[in-house]
Amino acid sequence: MSKKLIIAEKPSVAADIARALGGFTRHDDYFERDDYVISSAIGHLLELACPEEYEVKRGKWSFAHLPVIPPHFALKPIEKSEPRLKLLTRLIKRKDVSALINACDAGREGELIFNYIAEHAKTAKPVERLWLQSMTQPAIREGFARLRSSSEMQGLADAAVSRSESDWLVGINGTRAMTAFNSKTGGFHLTTVGRVQTPTLALMVQREAKIRRFQPRAYWEVEGVFGCAAGEYRGKWFDEKFSRSKSEEDEVLRADRVWDEAKARELAERCRGKPGQVSEEAKPTTQLSPLLYDLTSLQREANGRFGFSAKMTLGLAQALYEKHKVLTYPRTDARALPEDYLGTVDATLAMFEDEATLANRYGGFAHTIRAKKWVVPNKRIFNNAKISDHFAIIPTQQAPKSLSEPEQKLYDMVVKRFLAVFYPAAEHLVTTRITRVEGEPFKTEGKVLINPGWLTVYGREGQEGEEGNLVAVAPNEIVSTDDVEINAGTTRPPARYSEATLLSAMEGAGKTVDDEELRAAMAGRGLGTPATRAQIIENLITEQYILREGRELQPTAKAFSLMTLLDGLGIPELTAAELTGEWEWKLARMERGEMSRDTFMQEIAEMTRRIVERAKSHDSDTIPGDFGELTTPCPKCGGLIKETYKKFQCQGCDYALWKIVAGRQFEPAEIETLLSDRQVGPLTGFRNKMGRPFAASIRLNADNAPEFDFGQGSEREDGTAEEVDFSEQTALGACPKCGSRVFENGMAYVCEKSVGPAKQCDFRSGKLILQQPVEREQMEKLLATGRTDLLKDFVSARTRRKFSAFLVRGTDGKVGFEFEKKTPKPAAAAKAGKTAKDDATPDNDEAPAKAAAGTRPARRTTKKADTD
Repeated sequence: MSKKLIIAEKPSVAADIARALGGFTRHDDYFERDDYVISSAIGHLLELACPEEYEVKRGKWSFAHLPVIPPHFALKPIEKSEPRLKLLTRLIKRKDVSALINACDAGREGELIFNYIAEHAKTAKPVERLWLQSMTQPAIREGFARLRSSSEMQGLADAAVSRSESDWLVGINGTRAMTAFNSKTGGFHLTTVGRVQTPTLALMVQREAKIRRFQPRAYWEVEGVFGCAAGEYRGKWFDEKFSRSKSEEDEVLRADRVWDEAKARELAERCRGKPGQVSEEAKPTTQLSPLLYDLTSLQREANGRFGFSAKMTLGLAQALYEKHKVLTYPRTDARALPEDYLGTVDATLAMFEDEATLANRYGGFAHTIRAKKWVVPNKRIFNNAKISDHFAIIPTQQAPKSLSEPEQKLYDMVVKRFLAVFYPAAEHLVTTRITRVEGEPFKTEGKVLINPGWLTVYGREGQEGEEGNLVAVAPNEIVSTDDVEINAGTTRPPARYSEATLLSAMEGAGKTVDDEELRAAMAGRGLGTPATRAQIIENLITEQYILREGRELQPTAKAFSLMTLLDGLGIPELTAAELTGEWEWKLARMERGEMSRDTFMQEIAEMTRRIVERAKSHDSDTIPGDFGELTTPCPKCGGLIKETYKKFQCQGCDYALWKIVAGRQFEPAEIETLLSDRQVGPLTGFRNKMGRPFAASIRLNADNAPEFDFGQGSEREDGTAEEVDFSEQTALGACPKCGSRVFENGMAYVCEKSVGPAKQCDFRSGKLILQQPVEREQMEKLLATGRTDLLKDFVSARTRRKFSAFLVRGTDGKVGFEFEKKTPKPAAAAKAGKTAKDDATPDNDEAPAKAAAGTRPARRTTKKADTD
């Protein structure tokens, strides 16, 4: 008897189909009955590869072999899942299998996974398509009753393959062309680009450029203190005529900021002691619960709350789905559930209601929802139109057992969001009070929580902080202006991206596209997919385009260099989200049969050729950019030095200085100082070969070549150290080891007897320890009292997270960490302390020597010092 082979995308889906249809016998990784065989892929099993005859080995990429536009693509098995591919190929080729059913996920990627498997197996057997939006058993059975023909799916299949091949062509050719360009002057300088990766990097470089351009401005806020019969309240002056401009320069403007101190003081003097008239408006407002999680919103919130990276969150969610089976499929961009999921939701709530299941952890909330019948058809929650391949992430009916702490945190987030979405809206009473004194308005706002609604799930059931304690004012009451305070402030630059904010920027990238059709095509898509965004960020870190500093992501000099190169070559399609928008618009037309695959691929091939030709037509010194000339002459010939894409190059001889050294890009002003003073620094931002930050001065040697100076002093020709003259300096204090004087020397504070040929002491403490500057006054305090103030910007070399500590002087004279006293955890209190090293010294051959700041801290409290 002939059978049909059903291929799902994941083993769990294959098992769900087998349960829904019934009557199957399990054989290891497939199910079988008289008329069907069911098995599955494990996501992507194959990837595109260049045919061997067109391939060029890495390290030998050159323009001679570009562009790479093969007449056909090869498929290469993904090594870790190759056994599953062999199983599916064997099942497809079984003689009793007469037809195939594509049961992969309903969407472009699912279509691609199945088509690649079928192509690899070289099968000509007929194919039908199972299209599911819901995994309930009735939905699965209904889907089998309405199988679609392969001809109906041809447009989607063409779009899926075209998108995959286009990404390959642009990524491979773009990467090899930029690498070949940057390697023209020697070496192999890998420079990766991609349709999603590079526009994402462009977002970060644009933000960092804003931060660097930012000029802080002083402002003043005027705040009145008003007295009434019921007590005292405060109000902030504001400009009633203020309207926000959309220009970048006006981003810091706000209605309550005064930009002239004299005006602020005049306003305060005029209003102080004068009576005020009060008008008040109270409005009830409602706040709906947040929508259910998709992967991006889950990653975003987990990063903001717990500092989890996007990759870590995806890994935890995948474990909760695959290993523990307590969450639904996490790689989703939907925040709604199927319309036939009301019964499934009720069953899940019933599981939580069972006190024996989770010690009633969520039972009270689940009981309330079921008792009050809050699970009803609601397009905000149950909406097929808002679901593409997968629905929102929710808990399953499986109770969790033995979750790790991070897994438990993520599970709690999902469960609370799931419970909260069925609760009614929270209700607030928002009061806006305007107090007019001498015609000047002062605003006071109060917010009282009337009905917590869904906030109950998060433990918020009372009024919200001080804003809820607004004292009452009687109608027509005249209040006194007891005082008017002036608070000075300074504007701050935009914040660097964290993973949470970068994920949001990637998700919303389509909103910045000017073209209406392209913007519509990107609606709900953005840059990348929920399943790929975490890996895009990790790839940018791996390729050293960005650094993870605590929770911040910072673009490197390599990132700025790439943007300069692409802008200079005139290849904006690689840096703007418009490329993704244009592709999505055309692929959507292809899915509808309005555009042929051949036409689309011809356009991609032409764009690929253009990218390569633009790179071929320039040399590194002809890349246009915002480059200038230096005023200091060349130290070798006295000629004019100009900035280029890669160097500061003399126009009269071969003298040049590289712009990027140890991962840090020099500014023209720094090079001016280096050439005029023969030394510049100390400078921060260098990275050693292990990726660790260090600081150093740069000096020109006798041959006018730059070299690192870590403050170790110079050597005579016989190798002995030269004397260091401290006669022009004021000592900071007494050396804690030998009692001599301590002075500044390069990147460190040193004992006067620790330098020079007659070295008698080894006391030395860095001016920069784990990226925390140690100012002169703090070192003076350490030497005098044995302890600095609490310093808050140390950055762990191991975890890259910021921490606060005191620097303390040990009994042996060495410098270490001491932490704020907190209630210690038993495990943490038992750990031994570690040395506070001078992280300014790189771990490579560029460092003449290593400089230790100290050893063990004088007193341990709650945490281990991350100094390694």
